[in-house]
Amino acid sequence: MVTTLHEQALFAGGPIWGGRHRLTAGVEPHTHDFLEIAIVGPGGGRHVTSGGERPLRHGDAIVVRPGAWHAFRDCADLTVANCCLSERALRAELYQLPALRRLLWTDPVASGARGVAVRSIDPADADEAIAQIELLERDLESGRRPGRTLGRLITVLGILTDGTDRDGPEDAGLEAAVHPAVAATIARLEAAPSAPWRLDELADAVNLDPAYLGRLFRQYLGLSPLGFLARVRAERAASLLVNSALPVARIGASVGWDDPTYFARRFRSLVGLTPTEYRRRNRSGPAAR
Repeated sequence: MVTTLHEQALFAGGPIWGGRHRLTAGVEPHTHDFLEIAIVGPGGGRHVTSGGERPLRHGDAIVVRPGAWHAFRDCADLTVANCCLSERALRAELYQLPALRRLLWTDPVASGARGVAVRSIDPADADEAIAQIELLERDLESGRRPGRTLGRLITVLGILTDGTDRDGPEDAGLEAAVHPAVAATIARLEAAPSAPWRLDELADAVNLDPAYLGRLFRQYLGLSPLGFLARVRAERAASLLVNSALPVARIGASVGWDDPTYFARRFRSLVGLTPTEYRRRNRSGPAAR
């Protein structure tokens, strides 16, 4: 049974949240309408997603996009620190920082990732990030240090991006400043995901050849413009499935997938559950953090 964490309850009106936990048992499958970064410290356990399960290691950093689900199983004195970003924070200036683009967007939205990506950093770096999240949690509880909490967040993200080995031209390209045409197209897709976008229309809007715009998107995001649009639609649909009583078919139409059968197929390919399964499993009462 998948439960749901909601931004409104967890964030208390702010853009970020963080906390450290010691797990002595499993954490049931859960999803959220915000982005979660889980950093693994000492201890044992397994991580479960729609793609299967794997043993957890000290230094794992798990990024879970809105709408995706995951769980922890067979935990034995496992330290996990969570750093969470609201939709408002996720869709603001952070995308423009090249070092964060791969961490928060490219890897978890890539084809086959289903909204979850795992990278490994040095255990000492993971411990440093966990310590910063503990301080972030303390600052948030005080409610009087917005500048300091932002600094903690940037430090944690910096540790994660610095701690990943990168080599090769593909990685170098991902670290370049985002191309203006890509940024403009992303803004256009996020502003109106239900519109019947075609690649040639998107390319015309930024005065580029469609094939060239597609190559730029793959360089910066690892997927095509329409592949990115599908991920945005799936995340919006996931939120509506949990937070509204709208019929499933109407939710599909509201995000741009008018055919219920096609909506079910695309949503399952991106999230790992059909829309009906996702709604049923996410309506199970209060979620555990």
